[in-house]
Amino acid sequence: MRALLSEAPGGPETLKLTDLPDPVAGSGQLLVAVKACAINYPDVLIIEDKYQFKPPRPFAPGGEIAGVVEAVGEGVSGWAPGDRVIAMLGHGGMAEKVLVGAATALRLPEGRSFADGTALILTYATTIHALLDRGKLKQGETLLVLGAAGGVGLAAVELGKAYGARVIAAASSEEKAEAARAAGADAAIVYPRGPFDKDGAKALSQQFKDAVGPGGADLVYDPVGGDYTEAAVRALAWEGRLLVIGFPAGIPKLPLNLTLLKSCDVRGVFWGAFAARDPRANAAHIQTLFRLWDEGRIAPKVSRTWPLEQGADAIAYMAARQAVGKLVVTID
Repeated sequence: MRALLSEAPGGPETLKLTDLPDPVAGSGQLLVAVKACAINYPDVLIIEDKYQFKPPRPFAPGGEIAGVVEAVGEGVSGWAPGDRVIAMLGHGGMAEKVLVGAATALRLPEGRSFADGTALILTYATTIHALLDRGKLKQGETLLVLGAAGGVGLAAVELGKAYGARVIAAASSEEKAEAARAAGADAAIVYPRGPFDKDGAKALSQQFKDAVGPGGADLVYDPVGGDYTEAAVRALAWEGRLLVIGFPAGIPKLPLNLTLLKSCDVRGVFWGAFAARDPRANAAHIQTLFRLWDEGRIAPKVSRTWPLEQGADAIAYMAARQAVGKLVVTID
């Protein structure tokens, strides 16, 4: 089989397409022929050794796949060759075949494409956990979504509306703002590219305040970081909550006096750890996501695809913060 491997720390240009022996399903495992692998921001970080987890090399990036079961290992029940599957791997997905723990695999509903299947779990499961468990979102509250046209950003717009919030989307271009409006945002603004000097930071904060209105934002969903975080905190309502999702613009340094003045909370969101610590609650969220998908209240958006041999280009595109919705590598 072919796999796109990271053999040493570096950017996407260091990845190498390599031939490897086919894996063999062991006890409790499924051998899956990968048809699609989603690209997420952790794929940018993991190949540079900047992610929380550092797999032993060589490894393939790609933590979210959809495909077809080729074989089942000893002790596996409920799965058979030919079944369509979605799986979260952490890494390893940019390969023609992968091993998946049968206990964690999910069925890809009939009528859904493999590409759409890869676009659902990580972004939407992260976001439903963020909004409901960490953010305690209530109907009628104002939700400000930064990076609103990325995978998790669009998920936050859709799920925010599904749970009755007034959603204000913020993105870095008019094209991205329009994508957020199409996903259901009540309003969308275009913010400038950072980093910002003192006057620029003040102007950004005022832009957020004007967008959310005089009452402030009850909840901020922040998958961007950098200078955008402090500006968003300044736009929070009394006892508002900031959800920390990620840092493509850099890890922010937040003046803690702001949290005192607004009596607000900064709440971290680590979906992977939540799923491992409370698999029952995570499974319930995923069933809710499948229901919302069936009802048409969420709709994963795949904006671009690349073949496996161009998978490095997909990661570079993500690193450049150009993505609208999800980016997917397809494998024939």
